Amino acid sequence: MTDVTTTTGLDDLWPLLRRHTQARIGLGRSGPALPTRHRLGLQSAHAAARDAVHSPFEPDTVTAGLPGVPTVRVRSAAGDRLTYLQRPDLGRRLDPVDRARLPAGDWDVVFVVADGLSSRAVHDHAAAVVRATAARLPDWRLAPVVLAEQARVALGDDIAHAMGAALVVVLIGERPGMSAADSLGAYLTYRPVPGVTTDADRNCLSNIRPPRGLAYETAAGKLAGLMGRARELGRTGVELKDESDHGEMTDRIL
Repeated sequence: MTDVTTTTGLDDLWPLLRRHTQARIGLGRSGPALPTRHRLGLQSAHAAARDAVHSPFEPDTVTAGLPGVPTVRVRSAAGDRLTYLQRPDLGRRLDPVDRARLPAGDWDVVFVVADGLSSRAVHDHAAAVVRATAARLPDWRLAPVVLAEQARVALGDDIAHAMGAALVVVLIGERPGMSAADSLGAYLTYRPVPGVTTDADRNCLSNIRPPRGLAYETAAGKLAGLMGRARELGRTGVELKDESDHGEMTDRIL
């Protein structure tokens, strides 16, 4: 069957609109179904999302992007990928043996690189974000970068608490969608307490994945700015706002 698209007054606008969004818009139809090319594209995106979730974490890929940076490898209490997916609570707790291996100190911040739900995102973007952010923190005491396997965001609470770090930045693979399977998120928390700290106590930067998402330098600038304010105010989360774009937005309005 030949693909047939619906003829509307917007037909000439769809190509222009698609330049500004990754959403699937104006796909048309072939009889009662999607045109074949769009159906195949949807199936391909779904396969990429599944692969992102199930692909194994490769810490060596991250360390290769962090030459000269000390790292520590840990696992969560979820012993394998199936357990991790079925028991989110275990992904928030450190393996007891690995907790004992973490170096304690008077750290200003610890960066945690966690596989999350997309190891692809971590492999592609995490090291660059760590480098760009650390370069903006010349006077900070940086803990060794922790590479965490089968990890949820809250595993960073356990890690920071064990290491004595004032702040934790968790760089984690976000849940893949039908538009992106390589999106990296950054979660910032001040003085986290395992089992007590909630998501309302964190700040998040999402969709770090140039060129279609947030650029590394932009993410690093926002993150370093939030970290500085968090240290001044002694808090993160709903009481800490990212105002890095405020001046630019004001100029646009005026």
